[in-house]
Amino acid sequence: MPEVKVPELAESITEGTVAEWLKQVGDSVDKGEAILELETDKVNVEVVSEDAGVLQEQLAEEGDTVEVGQAVAKVGEGSGNNSESSSSQDDSKEESKQQDSKQESSSDSQQSESKSDSSSSDDSNNQRINATPSARRYAREKGIDLSEIAPQTNDIVRKEHVDQNQSQQQSSQSSSSKEEPKQSAPQKPSKPVIREKMSRRKKTAAKKLLEVSNNTAMLTTFNEVDMTNVMNLRKRKKEQFIKDHDGTKLGFMSFFTKASVAALKKFPEVNAEIDGEDMITKQFYDIGVAVSTDDGLLVPFVRDCDKKNFAEIEDEIANLATKARDKKLGLDDMVNGSFTITNGGIFGSMMSTPIINGNQAAILGMHSIITRPIAVDKDTIENRPMMYIALSYDHRIIDGKEAVGFLKTIKELIENPEDLLLES
Repeated sequence: MPEVKVPELAESITEGTVAEWLKQVGDSVDKGEAILELETDKVNVEVVSEDAGVLQEQLAEEGDTVEVGQAVAKVGEGSGNNSESSSSQDDSKEESKQQDSKQESSSDSQQSESKSDSSSSDDSNNQRINATPSARRYAREKGIDLSEIAPQTNDIVRKEHVDQNQSQQQSSQSSSSKEEPKQSAPQKPSKPVIREKMSRRKKTAAKKLLEVSNNTAMLTTFNEVDMTNVMNLRKRKKEQFIKDHDGTKLGFMSFFTKASVAALKKFPEVNAEIDGEDMITKQFYDIGVAVSTDDGLLVPFVRDCDKKNFAEIEDEIANLATKARDKKLGLDDMVNGSFTITNGGIFGSMMSTPIINGNQAAILGMHSIITRPIAVDKDTIENRPMMYIALSYDHRIIDGKEAVGFLKTIKELIENPEDLLLES
């Protein structure tokens, strides 16, 4: 009987977690059709069947860890008669129960069947609800019926909707308990907490961030950038830029990306990494852009930024951000970058010390633009839009002189955007 196996994922990814079965035993399966969703360290991947037929057996359950090449399902011939398959499975399970539990009473058996029917009904209802895989898994862990949540939202049921429902239930139970007469002496109330399993992606991120902190000599240096000239340039050119590039907007990220490429060329140590006892200096400029999603921070890479113009970089950043939030990033979008930029300013951060991404040597942090008084010359003070920028770097590769020089180059190019255009 043909087996469905976990495909090759990426060079650094050898396993994943079964997030959700898209097909159940007895369902018809077309050749090339996805039967389950696999959550890896970086993105979710659909596992497809190479054969048409009927899903005969699931060899792993949701939440199980499976390795590349491992069989996860069996597909046999047939037309997918779900009712017959379900009936035969129920008969088989009933016979097994009779053999293993001869001493059980008929009332216990009836209660077991009733619970099974109720659970099956709940699963069926949940399958029809439009919900994300993480919301389904979370609801199962909490014992919450998604059909109770769906009418409260006009959109896809997400994990936060499950949390809100649980909080409402706890609040309702607390209110009803207060109305009941006290039967014993009052006890000190326990503090409310929510315990949940971390997703595979969050666990992997936590592990990698800890490894970076433990295995690098990480330092952070800061500088400040006067954003006046680049903001004026954007204001003057934004409408024409949109017309010339089919609606693409000119943002700050393309300026900082191009400035980073110029600075990386000037200070190649920042574009390096340590591999054992060797230092690898990269001759390409694939810049990672940190994107915040419901499942955590993801860092897809804009490839060959030295060969792209401002519009192409803005287009690619917007495309990757959309794919990240829609959970459509591919593994190729997430691996083999050379440098990363993170913009905490979009959340209101004025200053931070970002953590280096993966095996890279440094990461650039952007922050909020704050208007504050600045000494323009010896006798003049003006209110200027200022941004703090930070460079966290691995001191094993990069000396303080290079780190400060790198940030100073970024500052000078952003404050003189005409020079940045010439560098491009």
